[in-house]
Amino acid sequence: MAEPGPAAGENGVGGRAVRVGTRRSQLARIQTDSVVEMLRELHPDLHFEIVAMSTTGDKILDTALSKIGEKSLFTKELENALERNERESPLDAVVFHPKNCGKTLGLLPEKSVIGTSSLRRAAQLKKKFPHLEFRDIRGNLNTRLKKLDEKDEFSAIILAAAGLKRMGWENRIGQLLSPEDCLYAVGQGALAVEVRAKDQEILNMVSALHDGETVLCCIAERAFMKRLEGGCSVPVAVSSMLKDGQLYLTGAVYSLDGSDSLKETMQTSVNYPQQNEDGPNDDVQHVGITARNVAGQAQEAAENLGVELASLLLSKGAKHILSVARQLNDAC
Repeated sequence: MAEPGPAAGENGVGGRAVRVGTRRSQLARIQTDSVVEMLRELHPDLHFEIVAMSTTGDKILDTALSKIGEKSLFTKELENALERNERESPLDAVVFHPKNCGKTLGLLPEKSVIGTSSLRRAAQLKKKFPHLEFRDIRGNLNTRLKKLDEKDEFSAIILAAAGLKRMGWENRIGQLLSPEDCLYAVGQGALAVEVRAKDQEILNMVSALHDGETVLCCIAERAFMKRLEGGCSVPVAVSSMLKDGQLYLTGAVYSLDGSDSLKETMQTSVNYPQQNEDGPNDDVQHVGITARNVAGQAQEAAENLGVELASLLLSKGAKHILSVARQLNDAC
């Protein structure tokens, strides 16, 4: 979250202190520092103060994410208005126990235990690798890797490739899971800057960091999730791609064991020119995203794509699959 501090000047944000809120985890700080560094280069006259805080997801470490019940576990304390920035690889990655280096999931012995806190990952991988067992694992990246390396409980764990790369631990990735193996989470790999609603000065400042492709992909993915009323408590997954002015979105829902699923792909044109649209529609949000440097028509098309894909799955029975998954998860 970014907000201006007390004014030290009168023109725009010049001379102001800008307070940037972030989670306390090492990965969150690395990502925040990278964004602040880019802003400092663009605005050398500003003073940026990073304020670390603990979120609901950081405080509750003895309960599976899918059972806590909050949809904004790691952002609720920071939220106001969301903007997306450049996206690291959204793929999931497998990190193996040292004794399993050089292997893949398919080569692990029968009954090998794989750690993941994600229902989405477990549902997809249970179906693809029925010889493996999946068990919940919590904690930040450092904690999870320590649990993997220092104990024999897990043969491997599944993490977001983006987090490992940003921490400088890309060498720990033993296997990247393609979308054919495991569709990823909505917004995975994207960096976000959350800004107070209607804070025009800060919105102007961070708009320079937007990546157009990331914005459109994330709008479509978030619209898909919103229409399905998804969250941590149900297995919902996506994959998106922008190519030659066409935005492609694949979305899927799964039962907890992966035995029942629905998966479809749709596309739409987002090849619209950017226009200067001064006036009351400057800060129109699309599923919480404000992107001033991306054509409004393109953003609207991306949002409609997500809604239409979700509606297609709902018409084929997605609501029943997700309702059963939610009930079973609550009962566990």
